[in-house]
Amino acid sequence: MTAVASAPATREAPGHARRRRRRWTRFILPTYSWLIIAYLVFPIAVMIVYSFNRITTGLPQVSFAWNGSTLKWYEQWNGVPGLTSSFWLSIRLALLSTAASTILGTLLALALVRYRPPQLRGKGFLEQVMFLNIAAPEIVLGASLLGLFVTINVARGFITLVLAHIAFSIAYVAITVRARMAGFDRSLEEAATDLGANSWVTFRKITFPLILPGILAGALMAFALSIDDFVTSNFVSGSAVPFPVWVYGATRIGIPPQVFVFGTAIFTVGILCAIASVVVGRKKA
Repeated sequence: MTAVASAPATREAPGHARRRRRRWTRFILPTYSWLIIAYLVFPIAVMIVYSFNRITTGLPQVSFAWNGSTLKWYEQWNGVPGLTSSFWLSIRLALLSTAASTILGTLLALALVRYRPPQLRGKGFLEQVMFLNIAAPEIVLGASLLGLFVTINVARGFITLVLAHIAFSIAYVAITVRARMAGFDRSLEEAATDLGANSWVTFRKITFPLILPGILAGALMAFALSIDDFVTSNFVSGSAVPFPVWVYGATRIGIPPQVFVFGTAIFTVGILCAIASVVVGRKKA
């Protein structure tokens, strides 16, 4: 028995041999993930790098050859009047449409979750309209809105841009908030009511803090969709030219390097917001 116990194992366990043979496969998914991330980040990295490029061919033409680094374009970020005005117009447009679509989308989500037929007639129709709004191509939505504004004789401009951006943002906010309320415990609201709280106090103290992450997520999505929308904005912009439409028009004659500066600023703000969200989430956890 001692000899048998001390004899070295001449065979490897089947499970261990299988793990050794498959050890290289564990690199497939991480490699694939990093390749996808690199594919998505590469255009943004090019934009950031070329915002520091020393242009020698003169404005508005841009040479994509690297001519050395400079901070000149960050110092002259408002050197192109049309670009600067279109950027601030996009910011105002995104803020207004985000505020309106967040309020309307949140109320719609609350109604869809709380009420059922016959309290809310046409609930299924509302849900189908929301998903159709998301699934429909932007060119269809833009052409439809253009036809509507022309039919009712509304001059295209900032107002039509706000209405159009609210129209395609409400569904995203409503679906995001509704997903947040999917596991909502209604007994908490009932307990607050039993303790004497009215409907407004219950919403402010109980409901709103619980669904606030979903509201913020929907608002950020609406802001992002608004500030970079081109197709719908191109149909209904009229005399008011937002940032994406202005950049598209500038590509016909040359892209000013300030475009890369504004793009870098927008991307940096988005990264800072994401980092802040992660930090706050970890502190709460």
